[in-house]
Amino acid sequence: MIDVALADDHPVVRAGLRSVLESHEDIRVVAEASTAEDMLAWTGAHRADVVLLDLRFGPGRMSGAQATRLLAERGGPAVLVVTTYGSDADILAAVEAGATGYLLKDAPTDELVRAVRAAAAGQVTLGPAVQERLLGRVRTPQLALTSRELDVLRLVAAGRSNDEIARELFVSRATVKTHLAHLYDKLGVTSRTRAVAVARDRGVLPV
Repeated sequence: MIDVALADDHPVVRAGLRSVLESHEDIRVVAEASTAEDMLAWTGAHRADVVLLDLRFGPGRMSGAQATRLLAERGGPAVLVVTTYGSDADILAAVEAGATGYLLKDAPTDELVRAVRAAAAGQVTLGPAVQERLLGRVRTPQLALTSRELDVLRLVAAGRSNDEIARELFVSRATVKTHLAHLYDKLGVTSRTRAVAVARDRGVLPV
């Protein structure tokens, strides 16, 4: 029996996931949480084989990637990210944090069930859309942004100045300018506004 815990801030989504998973005799849902913080608290006191985790839980809440990193550091259950967000930035953040799998919410139900079974067995599972995105980074490495460049780009998109980005990332202003120069070169742009627009068009940043 595979014990699964669900974390998503939408009750309807949790109900749908529970219904799909519990229609299979070898899977049972043992917990639900509406925030990453609540899921972390639950896993600190209880056992699950797999945690199904969304990436975003609303303003001011811990992200799914942050929770994934903490669960991995604890040696906790395998994390399968199930989300609507499929940008390079989102995928990289989750995978680098230690997610065992990554699926989009529009994936077929049988794909979800296979991913849960694979995660419980310690296998990595990436949905077809996610694989395509990552393969694109491998095939065109000159266009693939590093995780630090993505950090800078996310903060630029949030309206931060170079000085603010430097403080948030604990780097120098000169380092931020270097990352921006590399970003501009890879994206073929000459301004912050165009960098954000092109990154969103290409799916590097969420819209």
